[in-house]
Amino acid sequence: MKILVLNCGSSSAKYMVYDWDAKDIMCKGIVERVTIGGSFCEHEATGRDKVKIERDCPTHREAVELILELLVSPENGVLKDVKEIDAVGHRVVHGGEKFAKSVVIDDEVMKAFKELQDLAPLHNPANILGIEAAVEILPDVPHMAVMDTAWHQTMESPQYMYALPYEWYEKYKVRRYGFHGTSLLYVAKRAAVLLGKDPFDVNLVLLHVGNGGSANAVKKGISYDTSMGFTPQEGLVMGTRAGDFDAAVGFYMEQKLDASPKDMETIINKKSGLLGITGKYTDRRDVLEAAAAGDKRSELAFEMESYRLKKYIGSYAAALGGIDAVVWTAGVGEMAPDIRARAMEGLEFMGVKFDPEKNKLAMTRNSDSDISAADSKVKVFVIPTDEELVFVEDVVALLDKSYDIHTNFKYSFQDPGYRNTMRDEEFAKELKKKPEKAKAQAKIPG
Repeated sequence: MKILVLNCGSSSAKYMVYDWDAKDIMCKGIVERVTIGGSFCEHEATGRDKVKIERDCPTHREAVELILELLVSPENGVLKDVKEIDAVGHRVVHGGEKFAKSVVIDDEVMKAFKELQDLAPLHNPANILGIEAAVEILPDVPHMAVMDTAWHQTMESPQYMYALPYEWYEKYKVRRYGFHGTSLLYVAKRAAVLLGKDPFDVNLVLLHVGNGGSANAVKKGISYDTSMGFTPQEGLVMGTRAGDFDAAVGFYMEQKLDASPKDMETIINKKSGLLGITGKYTDRRDVLEAAAAGDKRSELAFEMESYRLKKYIGSYAAALGGIDAVVWTAGVGEMAPDIRARAMEGLEFMGVKFDPEKNKLAMTRNSDSDISAADSKVKVFVIPTDEELVFVEDVVALLDKSYDIHTNFKYSFQDPGYRNTMRDEEFAKELKKKPEKAKAQAKIPG
């Protein structure tokens, strides 16, 4: 069974083809600069070199056509015919309150997505254009939607409501929604396996830290609270997003800069965060390197991000009444031991104690790591996320009608015996170069 995964942004179209039977990624890539001129596609078939194809894509339809052309290309393709595609899974950023799980796309679902466009004007319109283009080109193939917000639909009103006029919620659905749901679902289920506990008997603080970032409080295995809110802007200090700040600053600076609301939205989302503080960096490697060289603003950015993470770990642990584990994931969470260390310093009083050596060794996207100190009451894990696997399993289960909301559905990676062969092979290569990495490798109880 071959699954095509599409994630269409306003000027891009990411894709992946997954062979469900072989449990293998066949190819992946991205079409850049869709609708804005100078379009090109970077395409990588597993086991082959990445290629770059330049092709004008004035709309998402041309981008999807280019992707399908590459999939069956004699030189770079992985399929003999597009008819080999059994289903298409589409990433949709915002599902609002209507969608608590992945769905088969039909006219009613598309109508609902269009009604939700106001909640995510930067993301959902592009998602919809991609879906419409793919459905038009592949009309005989089932199409499914996986929502970033669905995981958080278990939050209750004290956690998701803002202390704003209640009518805003009733009329305009202003509330906390949360994002990064597929990633957080994966690491929550894997953390339960590493703890040797039932997935609905764990309290966790999850930290998805990439260019964007989310903290997530998980109570009894379900999302209880999360740092991102009505939009992905709220919460942690991010690459270009401010995260938490006094909303009145926006009104104040609109007047000082004679800026429009649209101008302020751009500044807060694209010119703030680490970029705003350092003036030049969004990549944590650049920030850490500059900080080590004595750049004061980079030092400040590092300290601010780490402190914000610490605040969320502590506040969520308090809200949950104690936790079983702190879990790090995503690009920065998986690969930045300095940030992890600074964020967890001083948390011994609440049972969180990490092993400095294991923390430094835990820099891999191919193995779950346990960086807890031997006497830590709370486990500390680094779990490489696998959003694509969640995505594909949802699509396959929708196809065979076995799918349900995650509280009533079991994923393959919840099995203690689950292995990711590709990751195992890559980690074996890492161990040959650096055998000491085995010290941080997580062990499954029993």
